[in-house]
Amino acid sequence: MTEAQFEGIITGNAATPKMAADTISSGLKEKVSELGSMAIDDVLNMVVTGLVHFTIRLAIAIVIFYIGRFIINKLHKLVATIFIKRDIDRSLTTFVLSLIRIVLYFILLVIVINILGLETSSFLAIFASAGVAIGLALSGTLQNFAGGVLILLLKPYKIGDYIEAQGYSGTVKEIQIFSTILTTPDNKQILIPNGGLSTGSINNYSKEDYRRVDWTISIAYGDDVTKAREVILDILFSDPRIVQKYVEDDREQRLIATEKANHINDTDGNIQTILPEKKKSLWYRLTHKTKKLPNIGEIVDTRHKSILAQLPKTDCSPMVALNMLNTSSIDLTVRAWTASSTYWGVFFDMNERFYKELPLHGINFPFPQLDVRVQSQPEIDK
Repeated sequence: MTEAQFEGIITGNAATPKMAADTISSGLKEKVSELGSMAIDDVLNMVVTGLVHFTIRLAIAIVIFYIGRFIINKLHKLVATIFIKRDIDRSLTTFVLSLIRIVLYFILLVIVINILGLETSSFLAIFASAGVAIGLALSGTLQNFAGGVLILLLKPYKIGDYIEAQGYSGTVKEIQIFSTILTTPDNKQILIPNGGLSTGSINNYSKEDYRRVDWTISIAYGDDVTKAREVILDILFSDPRIVQKYVEDDREQRLIATEKANHINDTDGNIQTILPEKKKSLWYRLTHKTKKLPNIGEIVDTRHKSILAQLPKTDCSPMVALNMLNTSSIDLTVRAWTASSTYWGVFFDMNERFYKELPLHGINFPFPQLDVRVQSQPEIDK
């Protein structure tokens, strides 16, 4: 409200809407009359000058847009390189990179609009009001965004894990701002909204490094159950992938074997000479992992592992037990523990070995059968 309008309200001479409309129409009439009084050359010069100024602004805006896009791509690659070199979680990397790209493009759009001569404040006000309306209309999308943030903070899964959620199962390929991308074993791509994942149940098959493998083996009635148990246990204990007794001992043995293999590879490989610290460039310091203090998550994981180490060990030896006396078979339950990475290999290999080796020891696999007895009826004298 201007000072004249305020003074008009105080004195009772405020302009009515009709008077305001008359003022606007009179102003337009004055502009039209001014244009009508101007010569054609002056009008053409004014139009040409306006077009030239707008063309220059448009050209500058286009150049700024392409330069800004080039800078955004370079920053995106720089941040991605830093995250990869510093071994930051891939889930957090993809989420942060997509968020950075969106924010930078929004800033670039505001700059381009300002160069074109439009009022940035008005644009921001319109964008804010539109954002509120869009936010109310897209409340589910905002819920998916919040779900993505929760997934990155709580980490119920990460990229590379095999999970089952929302009726789908597959390997996590990417965690985006609004959704998570799964790749099924038959190479289908599934997008699941993060909102449902953050509030629903998730079965993460890759969270633990060891899993139990279960089989059900049916043998025929009359076969020696004790003999079958001994043969099956011999098959299981002969496989080095099977945990013999304790998971902790097997994990330690695998770690020692991995360290020996890495030591042999490092000895046989070429040793790279690294410059002293004072000669390292800024790019090297940014893109290479340096010694850093452990974060809160690492401290919690370390403390959790120390607490678990104090608990008594659980016997995870292979076991065979009689499960059920079925209609035409005796069902044996077989259980064994192995590393998650060798789960399916052990499952399929043991199935084949059971099928080939059990009959060699007199253990037969039954077939569904039905005994039919026919009784003869005495002849009736006619």
